[in-house]
Amino acid sequence: MFKIIEKQALNKDVSKMKIYAPYVAKYINPGQFIILRVDEFGERIPLTVHDYDRSSGTIDIIYQKVGLTTMKLDEKKEGEFILDVAGPLGKKSKIDGYKKAIVVSGGVGSAICYPLAKALARGGCKVEVIAGFRNKDIIILEEEFKKIANNLEIVTDDGSNGKKALVTQPLLEKISVNPDYDLVFAVGPIPMMKAVCDVTGKFNIKTIVSMTAIMIDGTGMCGGCRLTVDGKTKFACIDGPDFDGHKVDFKEAATRSRTFADEERKSREKYCNLFKGVNL
Repeated sequence: MFKIIEKQALNKDVSKMKIYAPYVAKYINPGQFIILRVDEFGERIPLTVHDYDRSSGTIDIIYQKVGLTTMKLDEKKEGEFILDVAGPLGKKSKIDGYKKAIVVSGGVGSAICYPLAKALARGGCKVEVIAGFRNKDIIILEEEFKKIANNLEIVTDDGSNGKKALVTQPLLEKISVNPDYDLVFAVGPIPMMKAVCDVTGKFNIKTIVSMTAIMIDGTGMCGGCRLTVDGKTKFACIDGPDFDGHKVDFKEAATRSRTFADEERKSREKYCNLFKGVNL
């Protein structure tokens, strides 16, 4: 059992939890993830660790309420417990040796980008962050990024924050003027990451993407998160989740990411209808 120390709503759909998980906190590194199970009847879901404190034994997770499990997770209150937190899993991000980088995030991908940007900055890398959201009401981690980034640019699809653009626009503007970046790291929806790679590929800039594909057991045994990288089969949970974005088969990854969309929708609707009108 893992105790919820703090809980905070970041917007109407996204929440943050601080969980007491001393083993995970002791060994976790940027890029790695956990497998979480809310209760004995729950499914296993992967969540990237947003931040951690080795001294206090706590980890922070950020999740979007899009499926049955994240909805059930969000019903938990401070002081209550989560049944299982397994990790750290996956390979840590390789961040040594970079001098100038751009971190590009889309939506809740910011939760994954933050620890990476933080670690890069601590290692002496000049880090610029581009974050994209649908509108200003769902912007998260703005103040956190400001503390660690040399420059932060936030854009929205609808321009409600004053900067209407996709993340690829400021990215292209930056590297067109100064193509001397030695790393671009992108996390977000698959179409966004592909678009970022299309831009950076023209300038031959190394681009790493975090493939938050469907994961079940987190050990590579189920095969649920397999993808093709440079013509070879890889598993996001054990070979990644970081991969060379210029070698990822994004078309295949997009198809696989939608495999259980219908089942997820049905389970979410069934759960919502079951508790409709009930104060949980």
